[in-house]
Amino acid sequence: MKNLSIIITALAMLAACSPTVKLEAPDKPIEINLNINIEQRVKIEIEKDAQKAIARNKDIF
Repeated sequence: MKNLSIIITALAMLAACSPTVKLEAPDKPIEINLNINIEQRVKIEIEKDAQKAIARNKDIF
């Protein structure tokens, strides 16, 4: 009977130590830093302007 009570007590102690998972919202807002390079867009616009200028003034080049 003594062994049975020890086993029951040990099982109860193991059950009390079960791991838990807590999900909490962060205190600070999430910051997403977007560094967008628009250099290609500018180059395309310059190329289009250059093509138009060349088409208008074929004698320049």
